[in-house]
Amino acid sequence: MSQPKRNVPTSFFSSRKQLRRSIADVRTCWTCLFLASLTLAVSSGCVRRRLTVRTTPPGAVVSVDNQTIGTTPAATSFTYYGTREIRVEKEGYKTESIKRRINPPWYEAPVLDFFSESLWPWEIRDERIIDVQLVPETIEPTGEVLQRADDLRRQSRAGVVTSPKSNSR
Repeated sequence: MSQPKRNVPTSFFSSRKQLRRSIADVRTCWTCLFLASLTLAVSSGCVRRRLTVRTTPPGAVVSVDNQTIGTTPAATSFTYYGTREIRVEKEGYKTESIKRRINPPWYEAPVLDFFSESLWPWEIRDERIIDVQLVPETIEPTGEVLQRADDLRRQSRAGVVTSPKSNSR
């Protein structure tokens, strides 16, 4: 005996073939969404920190935290914020030693830094510039230096002790 035909209501999908295509489209959509999310997570941005030291006149040797970074204008990247010791040397000019505090920007506050360092999809640049005006070195005349040496020699023979001349800034 043959089975009676069932009355199947017509639905959105008129055939199994269309249903399979629709399921395949949904899978493709989810796969694309997953791959886009994975790409975003893997290629997430970061914070690039850069410290640049410029001098007037240029061409001075710069050291940051006792590590030479080059001649001015010189730049180096850094990881941590805080106080940096910058030393600038150039022949014919006084050596400058500067302690400069580099404060973190607002997006490096606790909790926010996780998002800016790990999840933000673009690169953030934090550029710090330090300008240094070099002062020419003063060369004392030889006669003046010899006169002071003679005065000290005479005072020491006489038993007089004097404090050294202080250089005030």
